[in-house]
Amino acid sequence: RVFVGGEALPMTVRERFFELLEASGLSAELWNQYGPTEATIDATYVRCGSSDRGRPVAIGRPVGNLRSHVVSGSLQAQPIGVRGELALSGVGLARGYEQRPAWTAERFVPDALGAERGSRLYLTGDGARFRADGEIELLGRLDRQVQLRGVRVELGELEAALAAHPSVGDLTVQVYEPQRGDQRVVAYVVAAAEASSGWSETLRVDLQRSLPSYMVPSTFVELEALPVAASGKLDRSALPAPEPGLQGSAREYRAPETPTEGIVAGIWSEVLGVDRVGLDDHFFDLGGHSLLATQVVSRLRNAFEVEVPLRKLFEAPTVAQLVLVVEGLQRLGRGLTRPALEPVARDGALPLSFAQQRLWFLDQLEPGSVAYNVPLALRLEGGLDWSVSARAVSEIVRRHEVLRTTFGELGGEPIQQISPARAVPLPLVDLSHLEPGEREAEAERLMASEAGSAFDLEYGPVLRAGLVRLGDSDHVVWLTIHHIATDGWSMGLLTRELAQLYAAFASHRPSPLPELAVQYADYAAWQRSWLSGEVLEAEVGYWRQQLAGAPPVMALPTDRPRSLARSQRSDRCAFELAPETSRSLVELARQSGSTLFMVLLAGFQSLLGRLSGESDVNVGSPIAGRTLLETEPLIGFFVNTLVLRGDLEGDPTFSGLVLRVRRMVLEAHTHQEVPFEKLVEELEPERSLDHTPLFQVMFVLQNVPSRDGEVEGLRLQPLTSMDEGSAKFDVNLGLVE
Repeated sequence: RVFVGGEALPMTVRERFFELLEASGLSAELWNQYGPTEATIDATYVRCGSSDRGRPVAIGRPVGNLRSHVVSGSLQAQPIGVRGELALSGVGLARGYEQRPAWTAERFVPDALGAERGSRLYLTGDGARFRADGEIELLGRLDRQVQLRGVRVELGELEAALAAHPSVGDLTVQVYEPQRGDQRVVAYVVAAAEASSGWSETLRVDLQRSLPSYMVPSTFVELEALPVAASGKLDRSALPAPEPGLQGSAREYRAPETPTEGIVAGIWSEVLGVDRVGLDDHFFDLGGHSLLATQVVSRLRNAFEVEVPLRKLFEAPTVAQLVLVVEGLQRLGRGLTRPALEPVARDGALPLSFAQQRLWFLDQLEPGSVAYNVPLALRLEGGLDWSVSARAVSEIVRRHEVLRTTFGELGGEPIQQISPARAVPLPLVDLSHLEPGEREAEAERLMASEAGSAFDLEYGPVLRAGLVRLGDSDHVVWLTIHHIATDGWSMGLLTRELAQLYAAFASHRPSPLPELAVQYADYAAWQRSWLSGEVLEAEVGYWRQQLAGAPPVMALPTDRPRSLARSQRSDRCAFELAPETSRSLVELARQSGSTLFMVLLAGFQSLLGRLSGESDVNVGSPIAGRTLLETEPLIGFFVNTLVLRGDLEGDPTFSGLVLRVRRMVLEAHTHQEVPFEKLVEELEPERSLDHTPLFQVMFVLQNVPSRDGEVEGLRLQPLTSMDEGSAKFDVNLGLVE
């Protein structure tokens, strides 16, 4: 009897053994034994037969007092033939790793598959599957994975697929990198004795039918035999450098199979608006960006009760990769880190959110300011029913409590006061009797005057609306809302709800919109409750370290000294980038594994560094702030401002700067929960009336949902946003794709 233990028995060793056995006329047995150190000696065994030739080598069944399982990432038993991780249980297991409690906790987990109370399961890290005859087939190490064009490839799985082909006698798969960043999968193959001429192309075609295209080797190298070292193991250093072969075909659709894969693909489909998402589809190739990535993270939290860091979506940008992340977090038992957002009682004082409190405070300092008025004007082309429009606006205000909220004081602290729902006035101004040119000019004057009128936050309302009639089939509906009750996302949401409600009411149907589970006041109470104590200190601690030593004021080369107090006088300059430039920017973002926002921010900070002569450049940028799924359908002031600190030290190349910005932006997004207002309060930067704290330059890439739409013959088109003539920062660069 010949016993082979330790590593998995190579097919070549088994085949050669039986060849020698037949040639010698001797009688002998070949046994394959598998046993990691953590299982103390051997865990499984199998007798190899000559009839097994051509099949991958099995490791058999467990020895006495041990049990074997093939489990998914969530530790569920896998069916026959489905790949998973080999796990062992029973009395033969070690107790753990000496003085390595973290390692022990990760690999020796509670055995939910066993009947014995308190038993443990050892996760081997080896890929495996059960064959129909009940024996286990080893598929290589799970950690033998490489990143290939942004996709994780398991070389062991690929080798197992190749070994099953009748043309293959022996093989190994390697990743070859002829130049930096250009990685290719190369298969070194020893042809089977019965392989026909042209077998390599037949092999390629067969693999393209059974494997995703990114796993199909770009090059096949035929060898007489694989090189081996003196120990008998494969000598990878002796493998010849490959000549470039035919490239794999375009990526083909690979459908989700497991429940986790199906859920993740469904989330992508919903967020990206794509009908069909496959396991190998790339999030950013499908149109994803940071805002949509945040929505994916919130849905993953609700679906799987795990907290997936935003950066993981950049590191694992395909469904298949992200599933591994989710299952890994489930395995480690990482649950929710935040309480649920639930309705609060309305019988007591309702607090303001941190962002609302800042605007309330500014309004107390400067009553009558219009700096935070948010105007919206929609051109409506087609037949319009004024009464239906008024009903639709009133229904929106009924649905969203924040639009009928005023702000008073109780014990020196501001509170929210929610008024009962009632009809909202929608005054109609008819300009159709004027000459066409005069109509447009008068409409603009009316709306500019409205946008420049102040709100009274104590008595309300915080929303005003009106309708201008330019002709029989030409109207403009305008709305002005104080920023304390809205943001950019909310204005897009309001437009969509207005279109849906108008269509329903015009057809004498009820509202198609579901009632909201929570309101903005619930969010404000949730934020106050959660973002306090240790949680707040931990988040603020990150920003305290991130912004330590940052210059308080950017030295921009202005044409005159700063005044003692900011005037808010402003002007704007509009420009467009050429289409080919825009396409190049998008392609650069894709190639660098970044987003368009990151590339544009890197360029802007580089410019600011040259203009100011500084290598430490702080730029502010708004973020949607809707990290909870429940907040996505709410109108309200959720937007937050992040301080993005640019590091130009050492004169980096632009590609190097993009990587720095990418890392910095992902970290900032991970710690986005601290409201900017609270951050200023906690960090206590030097305050001055001549500049804003922490940053003086704002950068915005507008990617909120589009507001255009069609409503049964009525076309909605947003007009150019009205400029109320007030500036909040020294420079604000706003880009719209």
